[in-house]
Amino acid sequence: MIGLITRFEYRRLFLSPLAWTLIAGLQFILALLFLVFLENFITELQPRLALIDDAPGATDTVITPMLIWAGILWLAVIPLLTMRSFSEERLYQRQALLMSSPISISEIVMGKYLGLLLFLATALSPTLLTAVSLSTGTQLDWGKLIAGFMGLYLMLASFSAAGLFLSTLSRQPAMAAALSYGLLALLFVFYITGKTQGSESVLFIYLSHFGHFLNLSSGLVYSSDILYFLLFSTGFIILTIQRLDSDRRNG
Repeated sequence: MIGLITRFEYRRLFLSPLAWTLIAGLQFILALLFLVFLENFITELQPRLALIDDAPGATDTVITPMLIWAGILWLAVIPLLTMRSFSEERLYQRQALLMSSPISISEIVMGKYLGLLLFLATALSPTLLTAVSLSTGTQLDWGKLIAGFMGLYLMLASFSAAGLFLSTLSRQPAMAAALSYGLLALLFVFYITGKTQGSESVLFIYLSHFGHFLNLSSGLVYSSDILYFLLFSTGFIILTIQRLDSDRRNG
């Protein structure tokens, strides 16, 4: 049953003009950034780096900055993808039908979440192909590339879990999106506060997505970073299940 819900959610996302518009817009921006970083590497950085031993290559100067920008842009898009997940069911009064179905709440939530993860994997594939295309003209650090994309995907997957939960708190998709943007702003404030000179906080940095993602995008794979994203995702999925289960019992 989870597989059926996953396929339905995946198809529903791709049937939305909003999803296609967002993917096209993001890929256009990322392609421009890729060309800017590549031109800067060829014309400005490469002649200087050629004189330095163990100098950073195209992976560090082109792909890593592109991945960081991809993370920033996709984080801004995730609330627009998750806002309709459950709030729209309430808005159009379909939640009663959903709650009365013989499918368990866990299957509904996991199906929607896996459909969203599959959508993200598909939507990120053009960015991955763009990065891999550099291998035709230069030597890539495949370890850093894999770590960077793993970090990008884990960050977006974990924030998507939070978006699903926040979509259960309101019947208005716009309000669900606003709550997601509020959480995103809070995570950003945590990171900035934790990095502020004179008041550095390891706790605030750890609570934020950005420090963990930057480690992975730089090729530094720590189990603590991966564990953070997994715990973040699991925690919000559990909260979503509990919230909907409470609605079912009270409804």
